[in-house]
Amino acid sequence: MGNESRPQLKPPPGTCDTHMHIYDHRFPKAATARIDPPDASIADYLAMRQRLGIERTVVVQPSVYGKDNRCLLETMAAIGPSARGVVVVDETVSDAELERLTKLGIRGIRFFMLAGAPLPLDILETMASRVAPFGWHVQFQTDGRTLPDLEAMLQRLPTTLTIDHVGKFLEPVPPEHPGFRTLLRLLDNGRTWIKLAAPYETSKLGPPYYDDVGRLAKLLVKAAPDRTIWATNWPHPMSGAKKPDDAWMLDMLLDWVPDETTRNKVLVDNPAKLYGF
Repeated sequence: MGNESRPQLKPPPGTCDTHMHIYDHRFPKAATARIDPPDASIADYLAMRQRLGIERTVVVQPSVYGKDNRCLLETMAAIGPSARGVVVVDETVSDAELERLTKLGIRGIRFFMLAGAPLPLDILETMASRVAPFGWHVQFQTDGRTLPDLEAMLQRLPTTLTIDHVGKFLEPVPPEHPGFRTLLRLLDNGRTWIKLAAPYETSKLGPPYYDDVGRLAKLLVKAAPDRTIWATNWPHPMSGAKKPDDAWMLDMLLDWVPDETTRNKVLVDNPAKLYGF
């Protein structure tokens, strides 16, 4: 499968890619950055988006640029009304700036808690309280195996919470693992969402269905069909494995979410609600 293939799954109108990045060396890397990805242009993304039949996009601030959201805002402006964004800001951000960002289509703050984290975990609750009045959510990525230690804090957040990449268990775990049980409890609170994306980053079994990640994904969809969303994770940064075929990231849902009604929620209705499309 080349990276020019088209998906077998015909995505419904309004299909949303809830997690992608643009990289451009015109923008300086943050001091905290741990990777130096090659440029990935808006034009290339839009070509992929059209080929897959995606109509809406959520641009996510990559760890590479730290708290400098200029590349993201430029990308959103280029994509237009079908774009929303998730930024990285800290305590120095003013309410006026949060208001400005909201009007530009920003709907969340990202806490990326792996190597190269731009924000420290100890400001998470403070920042959640700051962005809650603007209707933002917290987008959270960590090694899912550490979720039991974070559960009490995550349950206290005054915002909606989105957990990245099927929980991002850096070693895929069995469903009875304490980290996965914690994730299910978080989904039980009615304010936590889960993103189906990037199984190639953590799977030990690999393609086509990344079954060690896939079996967790299927349980999560069952637990929260109205709060599950999907993403390409284009251009697949930090993947030690062979880059996946973009179309396959969509076709994988035929296995992970075989019920068409549920799949349409995951692709269209759920993200429309979370990001305000």
